[in-house]
Amino acid sequence: MPAMSPERMQDRYDAILDAAKRAFAEKGYEGASIAEIARIARISDGLAYRYFRNKRDLLFAVLQKFYERILIDLETKVFKNDRFRDRLEALIKRHIEVFVSDTDLCRLFIAEVRVASDYEGSSIQEMNRRYTSVLIRIVKDAVKTGEVRSDVNPKLLRDVLFGAIEHLAWRYVNGRGQLRVAQTARELTTMLTVGICVEG
Repeated sequence: MPAMSPERMQDRYDAILDAAKRAFAEKGYEGASIAEIARIARISDGLAYRYFRNKRDLLFAVLQKFYERILIDLETKVFKNDRFRDRLEALIKRHIEVFVSDTDLCRLFIAEVRVASDYEGSSIQEMNRRYTSVLIRIVKDAVKTGEVRSDVNPKLLRDVLFGAIEHLAWRYVNGRGQLRVAQTARELTTMLTVGICVEG
């Protein structure tokens, strides 16, 4: 059998990841199986194991790809703005949009991945920290420019903001209620900036 080209191997790897994302989204982590993922990717079970050690390894690869994509997009949208308020609103809006565009993966992450025993210290936890650290960066920048008070705790603000958005989004993620992306982003931005920005 001739050796497979790197391009063909990458195509197959991507096909398995796409199939896994679909299976996890539809059935959750426990409900999905390697056999089903292989069927969706149109490969054998054994071939799937040549690329991924087990189902958990595959789940983390799916989430890693997800985070890499949304992190690049978040930074692009946030840092094209100069003012703190505009950066904050862009960040909030993009984060809410993630719940709308990737609802199933967000539900999977919140309900099954983050509460698992192997989450602490994992590559996915590190990616989540990198994602939320964008807020810490813009707050620290705004303190330097005099837009935000120097006594504001960036990490506490991070926890308040992302916790609030997750709470707002949870009903939507579970098929109940709506998410008004632009309106919610504006309202949250106003609420937060009144409390932390320097007056004037």
